[in-house]
Amino acid sequence: MWVEGSHDYWKALQQVCPVCQCGKESCEDCTKESDNCNSIDTCCCADNEHVRWHKQEVRKGLYLEYFSLGWMSIEVIASIIAGLIIGKSFALLAFAGDSIVELTSAYAVLSYLRNVTNGKLVESESERTERIALLLLIMLIPIIALGAIFLYVSGIKPEASLLGIVIAIGAVVIMPILWIQKKTVGREGNILPLSIDAVESATCFFMSIALLGGLVLNYFLGITWADYVATVIILGFVILEIRESLKEMRHP
Repeated sequence: MWVEGSHDYWKALQQVCPVCQCGKESCEDCTKESDNCNSIDTCCCADNEHVRWHKQEVRKGLYLEYFSLGWMSIEVIASIIAGLIIGKSFALLAFAGDSIVELTSAYAVLSYLRNVTNGKLVESESERTERIALLLLIMLIPIIALGAIFLYVSGIKPEASLLGIVIAIGAVVIMPILWIQKKTVGREGNILPLSIDAVESATCFFMSIALLGGLVLNYFLGITWADYVATVIILGFVILEIRESLKEMRHP
């Protein structure tokens, strides 16, 4: 736990709010408000109210990442079973690949937030967390692209399944909730890894829409090429996700 007056406490606080750039909630009970305070000694956010508020924001982030871990685990397992065993849908397998990236990212962000909560914030931890998620996304591009090309050249016709459709519907419902909540908490609490993870949740939401459309067309109308279209769209969103993550890292 943080102890007021300790070196780690002030260092962590400065990383969170170096020039009083906190949300209104953190200063609502503060008696010394200032728009341009540059000193940690005079900043209204040095008040205990801000510390308590920020800990609450971190706890919200922890709950969101725990939920993400649970849902992503279901998403990965179900997508692989539906795309590889029950049917043959590379769009589902590509979606499972992105879900694995998100699962890893959620675990990394969760580790970061635990360190913040326990007062063991390492200065390079945030950057390391961001790099892990970004590297995994970059690795996903050739996997999706080469896999789709192999599927097309080999002449294997994609097959959809009800399980795949169900998991896609679940993602369409759950991912926008995670996206909005992570984005809100990350912005208000100045938690950059959570903000970047929100970008991944947003991208996963749009991917799930493309996936659902392709699976429905294939399952009910027998339009097998819809799976390839969904795969290409998913690949495009992965590239967009990388670009947005880089933007977040350069301009937090």
